[in-house]
Amino acid sequence: MNEIEGREVFFFFYTDMDKEKFQKIVETASQERGCVLVEIKWDDDDNVFDVTIDKPDGDVDLQDCEYVHRAVLAAFDRNVEDYSLTVGSLGIDAAEADEMLKSINE
Repeated sequence: MNEIEGREVFFFFYTDMDKEKFQKIVETASQERGCVLVEIKWDDDDNVFDVTIDKPDGDVDLQDCEYVHRAVLAAFDRNVEDYSLTVGSLGIDAAEADEMLKSINE
């Protein structure tokens, strides 16, 4: 926060997300959970990213999705990058995963 002529002024900065770094983090986190990255949907206009993962040897569970989500949160500051992220699987889509997370956090 800064002051200009006695007024509080907030500056917001928007930076383009480093998509290469983003994808590498998602791939690494997915592999650490025994999963593979299936798809990343990039909505550059709204800075919304939907990640889909799969587990070749079983079912993707909520902990897998949460692990990948947290890896991205640790690497990119939401206040600086200003993005929205959902992680889902081929079995459940991103919206269903979000609802599951909300119900667990309540």
